[in-house]
Amino acid sequence: MPVPLDRAFTYALAERIPPIGGRVLVPFRNEKLAGIVLRLHDEPPPVEAKPVLTILDEESILSPQLLDLAQWIAQYYVAPVGEVLRAMLPLMSEVKKQELYRITDAGRAALFEGAEQGSSRRSRRSPEEQDIEYKALNYLEPGEAVRTATLRSATGVTRELLAGMLRKKWIARETTAAARDARRMVRYAVLVADARLPKLNENQQAILAELAGSGGELPVAELRRLEVPASTLGTLVKRELVRIEERPAEFHLTHLSKMHRPAHTLNPAQQAALDTITAAVETNEFRPHLLHGITGSGKTAVYLAAMQRALDRGKSAILLVPEIGLTPAMAAQLHHAFGAEVALLHSALTPEERSEQWHRIRRGEARVVVGTRSAVFAPVDHLGLIVVDEEHDSSYKQESMPRYHARDTAVMRAKLAGAAIVLGSATPSLESWHNARQGRYAQIEMHRRVMERPMPKVELVDMRREFQETGQEHLFSRALIERTQATLDRGEQAIILLNRRGYSFVVMCRACGEKLECENCSISLTYHKPVTLSDGRAPAGQRLECHYCGYKRNVPARCPKCDSEHLYFLGAGSQQGEERLQEIFPGARIGRMDRDTVRGRGDMERLLMRLHSGEINLLVGTQMIAKGHDIHGVTLVGVVGADFALGLPDFRAAERVFQLLTQVSGRAGRGELPGTVLVQTYHPDHYAITCAAEHDFHAFVEREMKYRKWMHYPPFASLANLIIQSPHLEEAAGWSATLGRWFQSTQLDGVRVLGPATAPLARIKRIYRFHLVLKAEKRGVLARTLRMALAHADAVGIPRRNLIVDVDAVSLM
Repeated sequence: MPVPLDRAFTYALAERIPPIGGRVLVPFRNEKLAGIVLRLHDEPPPVEAKPVLTILDEESILSPQLLDLAQWIAQYYVAPVGEVLRAMLPLMSEVKKQELYRITDAGRAALFEGAEQGSSRRSRRSPEEQDIEYKALNYLEPGEAVRTATLRSATGVTRELLAGMLRKKWIARETTAAARDARRMVRYAVLVADARLPKLNENQQAILAELAGSGGELPVAELRRLEVPASTLGTLVKRELVRIEERPAEFHLTHLSKMHRPAHTLNPAQQAALDTITAAVETNEFRPHLLHGITGSGKTAVYLAAMQRALDRGKSAILLVPEIGLTPAMAAQLHHAFGAEVALLHSALTPEERSEQWHRIRRGEARVVVGTRSAVFAPVDHLGLIVVDEEHDSSYKQESMPRYHARDTAVMRAKLAGAAIVLGSATPSLESWHNARQGRYAQIEMHRRVMERPMPKVELVDMRREFQETGQEHLFSRALIERTQATLDRGEQAIILLNRRGYSFVVMCRACGEKLECENCSISLTYHKPVTLSDGRAPAGQRLECHYCGYKRNVPARCPKCDSEHLYFLGAGSQQGEERLQEIFPGARIGRMDRDTVRGRGDMERLLMRLHSGEINLLVGTQMIAKGHDIHGVTLVGVVGADFALGLPDFRAAERVFQLLTQVSGRAGRGELPGTVLVQTYHPDHYAITCAAEHDFHAFVEREMKYRKWMHYPPFASLANLIIQSPHLEEAAGWSATLGRWFQSTQLDGVRVLGPATAPLARIKRIYRFHLVLKAEKRGVLARTLRMALAHADAVGIPRRNLIVDVDAVSLM
């Protein structure tokens, strides 16, 4: 069951036997929850077993391989198996949950004894609120459990009042769940054939004419554009001139298919890579392959060809991409190659869409799956190939429970299935590179771009010298402005990376130095400037926003601390970059790609269509623009402020900067014309910058590996981040000190412990955070130590929900 407890639970069965790997509905405390059957046995539990309420599935929905994978994730990442299973099943839309309220004995006492007794308890309640509480108690008095919506509608009670009544134990809350049909259905209006037409009014004639002109049927929703009364269609149905049919809704995989470019013949390097992968697919050989191909070398063409080989042999394939933003373009290529056999899985789909795609895969209707990290759990049969594109990307690490890494989970799934797996990247992670050097992974190299296109020329712009020569701090250097103008004049496209959202990322008072921070997190609020609306109305959208918890507030006119009017906006984000570019290049057709402009897959598809068509000739954005996009008209890439990450407290900082610069540089010169990259930097001598400028991955790895080995960091050690958190600072600090003393007093051979210390982000969403960092050369030793620590925490009363175990952490923030 999806509860944060490191154990399974035993329930009693009546006559029917559920399948292992199927779902059942069971009571759990005051709730009814869906759980997965892990095993069947006749061993009596230490307490009386509660009965299974409903068997939701007649056959297994999780194969033995996926159940084995769930157990591995639970063990390796020290995660509750119920949480793992919930992450595997995107089927929440199929279980309808409802909250119910029931009156308690204390509630009846309060109701019958009157307001005199209750008034002292409710001194903060207004008389009106007291009346509503008693009205709710009176409604519940018969004793039946009542749905929240019914109770609120009948009595006017608010959620705040219900919460107060729960605290006073006047009412009890229950949760119920039941299976529901989550299929997306569309209502169609269909003309009745050979119906005799009586006398019709103008509105009825309009509907019949619209249906006749559309082949005799239309979705009911499309008839609304006729602006006729809704009752008109109902009248036509009653008169048997039109009938209503419900049909499954169509799922549009992508609208980018028409932009797909014809595939070219594979070059020798691509063909050699394909032959190596195909050999593993044919022999059911498990051996991970690291495909190191420079940007533009044609890795995607190899992926598609290898997937086709897997399908030709009756097998299925999974392709993982790191971010939702990459799925439209990749889905378009897969749809062009494999048609209706492609399914899409990622979190931007609605729950109903995800459920629909999941069932298509399970029924065998889709043998090719593309998606983000959760697609690694796709229920495909006869798995023959898994491809992890941009395998280095940190987005593959889940940042909530269970904190699995999709790349490493994909490797384990391929092992369990006897499938081939390909990890592809122009800048492989040091962990994967080390595994290849140690012989654990087979290595495939692709050193040349397709069509023998040259790598883009990279030039560094020293922003320290820029300041000395101009006497001012500029967002864009003179060289970048000149090159961009020349690019636009030639009718070509340019991309500028500015890897911060918003307008300014720090708002500070010049008088007292106070920074405006989030009230929930220890982080500066980002200023988002108003956006002038196209219809000429006043600017809208001005706000300060926290990018961690989503907190928003208005921009104050004066400093909240000292009442000074001198508020200063520091730092430039992509929104400010767009504004500056519009001022500098008034004739440019500018677009912006960040999480403010791209909130769903539809937004990304529209933006990409505008880019491919040339409607946008200058694109500014965050790292979303750096990955995977193949825009042949782009000949110039500018990089602004990417090196600020070198100052972050992160041992992977240099690796991240090198990868980002290499990836975004690869967007230039992918068409017939050569590309140029301008990198603005304050650290022109840093090896991450110079190696990226020279396209020298091996030189960077050599320098970075020395540092990692000296400091006992991955890939030379396994690492875990143990976070202790609480809404109360004293509690979090006390628990972290308790665990720190345990680590100091316990003999831990082969484990290094750093901390406890305040986490770099000391508070998130009003939760205070401390952490300990554990490093060990052997993964088994690290896992045992973490379980010992959790057992000690349980023994001394530290709740499990207040501890986060992040194995193979990619961020220590």
